[in-house]
Amino acid sequence: MSYYILFDQYNLKDKRQAQAVSIPAVHLHMTAATMQVSQKDFEKAQEQLKLLKKDPGNETKLKLYALFKQATEGPCSAPKPGMLDFVKKAKWDAWNSLGNLSQDNARQKYTELVSSLVSAESAGQKKDASPEESGHDGYETILVTTKNNITKIMFNRPDRKNAINHKMYREIIKALEEAGKDDSTIAVITGNGDYYSSGNDLNNFTNIQPGEMEKMAKDGAVLLKEFVGHFIDFPKPLIAVVNGPAIGICVTVLGLCDIVYASDRVTLEKLWFVQLKIPFKATFHSPFSQLGQSPEGCSSYLFPKIMGSAKANEILLFNKKLTAAEACAQGLVTEVFPDSTFQKEVWAKLEAYASLPKNSLAVSKQLLRNVEKEKLHAVNSKECEVLKERTLAEFQQTYC
Repeated sequence: MSYYILFDQYNLKDKRQAQAVSIPAVHLHMTAATMQVSQKDFEKAQEQLKLLKKDPGNETKLKLYALFKQATEGPCSAPKPGMLDFVKKAKWDAWNSLGNLSQDNARQKYTELVSSLVSAESAGQKKDASPEESGHDGYETILVTTKNNITKIMFNRPDRKNAINHKMYREIIKALEEAGKDDSTIAVITGNGDYYSSGNDLNNFTNIQPGEMEKMAKDGAVLLKEFVGHFIDFPKPLIAVVNGPAIGICVTVLGLCDIVYASDRVTLEKLWFVQLKIPFKATFHSPFSQLGQSPEGCSSYLFPKIMGSAKANEILLFNKKLTAAEACAQGLVTEVFPDSTFQKEVWAKLEAYASLPKNSLAVSKQLLRNVEKEKLHAVNSKECEVLKERTLAEFQQTYC
């Protein structure tokens, strides 16, 4: 018996534990025959999971891990990992979030989730770039196309909920540089699939040895500073089309976009505490203090300016989630559209914007941005420096 969990390098111990678990033959309110069928379906789901060709992404794998542990061992009883043991902490949080969910219900939810993954893969819903669009070569984690004077940068890791790994950070930087120089009038950032982006890929933080921690923190700060800097310096109107859940860094840089459109199914969400409702309710969320970290993406300056200090503090200090409607009411999102007509309505607006005089838009954008560009770069530098210090401090507290 085996099961699908977050990262293969952490699986061996859990697999051995799973093999040792025996499901009781009798359970309250269930006959022995019903129990046998339930266990058979549970085991069948595990076999089906191994046959999936596409990686379902970290968020879904955390759900699967948590439900499997709950189904085979019951409520979480393991000690809570350290703050910087990112992978183990994410797994522990996912399992612990199930509380006293019964093993029978966990088996049922696990089986239903696997069934939904199998059905989705069979449907083959992956979208390709339109043949009418001019594609840009040289990218693996994003799709970059130009059509009707619009350069579209699309996060393209739908099997991983568009989680951003190091390669994707660098490719977005490259795409912004090229879009700033091409003949398009505006640039659009969006996501492929159900998610806008689930934030940092947890694989960014795995296999880090104690002696490598200082270099990892320094390199991460340099990459983040460059990434955010390209949003600050982008010379044309930059529009975020938030098609699904937005998490972490992809929430904080929204303040640097000129317009943010969102579907009404979107919320600003956190990655670490997994919600097991299917389908997901999307959220906007930046859980800095929960992770022992601090704000980035110039959010420490822009969020209070956009929302007011009291509202920004709820988000940046106390991890408040926002629905799309709440984010719009507080000024972070420009307009919210019904999910059923989201793409049609938004792209009609974008095409109208792209027909406006290109040079006039660029000059106007620079007049608006130049007033605070120096301030934004200073804030970005300070945020990255503090994040580096916080990362090292949490590491020393956890391991030293």
